Amino acid sequence: MTIKPIIFIPDPILRAVSAPVERFDAGLRKFADDMFATMYDAPGIGLAAIQVAEPIRMVVIDLAKEGDAPEPHVFINPKIVERSDEPSTYEEGCLSIPDYYAEVERPASVRVTYQSIDGKPQEMLAEGLMATCIQHEIDHLDGVLFIDHISKLKRDMVIKKFKKLAKTNVPASAGKI
Repeated sequence: MTIKPIIFIPDPILRAVSAPVERFDAGLRKFADDMFATMYDAPGIGLAAIQVAEPIRMVVIDLAKEGDAPEPHVFINPKIVERSDEPSTYEEGCLSIPDYYAEVERPASVRVTYQSIDGKPQEMLAEGLMATCIQHEIDHLDGVLFIDHISKLKRDMVIKKFKKLAKTNVPASAGKI
């Protein structure tokens, strides 16, 4: 498994819309393994392919707590087909926006259709943290970041901070917001 470099804001690739996955082969399996290695190393609980500069509709998630057995999930071509009316608020962070967290309100549950690593159609009713995480990661596939769900003032401050870090070539993870 290879740990891939994670893309940070303000890199414009994070605003790209990812293309559907059409080939389900050994290369895709290896890429999924690399995404998990990258996510675990970061460490994080979710990662979209676009965050490692691969603009395809693929997400990996593992919500297992530290010390528990891994619970890896691969979602290929995920699509939210139903959202609950009940809202839920979680403090979200993002591997592409290190050291910044904000409260984001999203639907408390979502029904998601997707394909497995073998290309087989799947469906999941996601609730709680899984619902938040899958919505966050699907947003990435559409070029949307969690900071797009917060106030413009806070979003502009975050973007300004990361643009300044990018200009000085300081690794984004070195700057605290």
